[in-house]
Amino acid sequence: MVKVLLWGSLRQATDGLTEVEVEATNFKQLLDRLGEAYPGLQPQIKRGVSMSLNGVIYREAWFTEIPPDSEVVLMPYMTGG
Repeated sequence: MVKVLLWGSLRQATDGLTEVEVEATNFKQLLDRLGEAYPGLQPQIKRGVSMSLNGVIYREAWFTEIPPDSEVVLMPYMTGG
């Protein structure tokens, strides 16, 4: 299981939970399973989300492997430069 910390407005889609657990080995599985478990997250996932894996922010890195005991943070899509 992967523990996923939820930032900001994403918490509203999980009834205020700040952390959830999901069985996944890469980012795509994680997003698919989060969308299944928490349908309220699906619209934001479709719009785009950013994920942090052990402090490094990824975007559209679908098959990035999630090692055991990693820190994963899901955030609304981040823009800027």
